[in-house]
Amino acid sequence: MRDRYEIRFAGSGGQGVILAAVVVGEAAAIFEGLNSVQTQSYGPEARGGKSKSEVVISRGSIDYPKATTPDLQIILNQASCDEFIAQTGKGGIVVVDDTYVSSVPETEAQVFSLPIVKTAREKVGRELVTNMVALGVTAKILEKKGLMKAESLKQAVLARVPKGTEEINEKAFIEGYKLME
Repeated sequence: MRDRYEIRFAGSGGQGVILAAVVVGEAAAIFEGLNSVQTQSYGPEARGGKSKSEVVISRGSIDYPKATTPDLQIILNQASCDEFIAQTGKGGIVVVDDTYVSSVPETEAQVFSLPIVKTAREKVGRELVTNMVALGVTAKILEKKGLMKAESLKQAVLARVPKGTEEINEKAFIEGYKLME
């Protein structure tokens, strides 16, 4: 892993992008022994407004907590795609949801258009777990890059979700992981 790896989750309020970044940060720090810092930004609307959350992970010190050129972006709606995709670091990865992102602006990043929301709805049965599907996708990418074990992210998910929802959240996570195979 190079010294700093930046991840951004972006979407609409209510899609769980803040929790997704919190979980990645906790997995990095607790299960992988890395340094991590998480930040967030959202509009005044409780649901439906633009929302983003970032996590920076590093083996060394983190001198600036915000993502400046994300190495990985998980983008769940068109407004966020239009605003944030150009900030992706050269050679980075962008994953967009194919339900709510219909047009991907030109970028030098590798882009994957995946059925994240559709998977949450149809394979898990609840759109509410879209963020857990996105975390499964994230886990596969981070694992392929040798940055973090998928099991670490899954354990962080299970430690963070409300009691009694572990099974549905784990199922969503696993379905997301399978999307990147």
